[in-house]
Amino acid sequence: MRMELREANQQFSRLVKAVKQGKEVLLTERGKPLAVVKLIEEYGDAHAAVRRLETVGLLRAASKRRALPAWSARLIRGVPVSHTVMKDREER
Repeated sequence: MRMELREANQQFSRLVKAVKQGKEVLLTERGKPLAVVKLIEEYGDAHAAVRRLETVGLLRAASKRRALPAWSARLIRGVPVSHTVMKDREER
């Protein structure tokens, strides 16, 4: 299916419907091909998807193969920000 950018903008739901049906939509600008809109393949295996992204260069493997440390809240020392804001408002 071929669609001009202006038409795609005005009839976006029609474009999405065509893509959901498995059609590839070629977007053109003043008659020249610009982009292709197509359905994304679903990846069942997350590791396979990561390997594909690494292959294309969109992802880089971690340098260290270990789990991230557990998240913990950090205590903030000093005057609360709310006090600083109130003081600043009083000075104005």
